[in-house]
Amino acid sequence: MILTGEIINAKEAASIGLVNRVEKDNELMVKAEEMAITIAQKGPVAVKMAKTLINENQEIGKGLEKEIAFFTKCFATQDRLEGITAFLEKRKPQFKGM
Repeated sequence: MILTGEIINAKEAASIGLVNRVEKDNELMVKAEEMAITIAQKGPVAVKMAKTLINENQEIGKGLEKEIAFFTKCFATQDRLEGITAFLEKRKPQFKGM
């Protein structure tokens, strides 16, 4: 689709996994805000690195190497400890992006 410029509808995009959900027009902003709130509650370091991996065009081997490097960096953060502690204490994590 990237190379051909083919235009598809939302239902087809969902059926091929291009999008993860299809919403009615009048519910779109509410659902988008709900998803934004969910993402905002996640560890900022991990979210930033995930977005970087998604946005960068890269060869698969280099991408996997970068994914390993980013995972290692995420594992060394205070947010990782907070996430584990919050899980064990059955509470919401309080991520600080560190």
